[in-house]
Amino acid sequence: MEHLSAIPDAPGLQPTFLSVVIPVLHEENRINGTVRRVTAVCDRLPVEIIVVDGDPQGSTLSALDVQDVVSLLSAPGRAIQMNRGASRAAGEVILFLHADTLLPAHADSLIAACLLDPLSVGGCFDLGIDSSRWYFRITERYVACRTRITRVPFGDQAIFLRRAYFERIGGFREIPLMEDVELMARIRKRGDRIAVLPEKALTSARRWEREGVLRATTRNWMLQCLYCAGVPPEELAKYYR
Repeated sequence: MEHLSAIPDAPGLQPTFLSVVIPVLHEENRINGTVRRVTAVCDRLPVEIIVVDGDPQGSTLSALDVQDVVSLLSAPGRAIQMNRGASRAAGEVILFLHADTLLPAHADSLIAACLLDPLSVGGCFDLGIDSSRWYFRITERYVACRTRITRVPFGDQAIFLRRAYFERIGGFREIPLMEDVELMARIRKRGDRIAVLPEKALTSARRWEREGVLRATTRNWMLQCLYCAGVPPEELAKYYR
């Protein structure tokens, strides 16, 4: 089992602790806010930020105005982009962050403290939804309970893993949908432990508001059930889109 270094007193003199991999596609209006949030809340340990653009024109990368960000082009597909970013990562831990998700305060220290437990190969945060509407609080509670029971978090919960472990199990399966569920199911099958931190990763409510809460939630449940029943992700992707 991999062990993390102790929390350093002089971050600038230490190897990179955390690599934050952000897969993007046409996120020109959002990427700078997401990156600045990472910089603001990961302020104690050495952190690198890797933005992987699935647009061959690099439209999101062109909009970046934050320095010291590793910028990569990739074939489109979230799993493909995350694997591309992970292959470039230098950190002891890799965190996979959606472009519309903001990390909680002191995320780097929270992750370091969590992974001092050698039994945990990685973890995630609880889900927060960036909306004041009451029914999203129900969704948040449901996700918190589901994650603790199944130990299968979704990508918008800012999944993080020890880099050596992620490489050893072969990274994400490059499928068009459910790559986070497939990875977590593999980890669970191995009997390895994923920690769930109570602090919330705050995700935009845009997809629920655009499609309608009931429709989006019902569709997601149906897709999960069909995936568990053995329907190929390639078929599910047609319905998701």
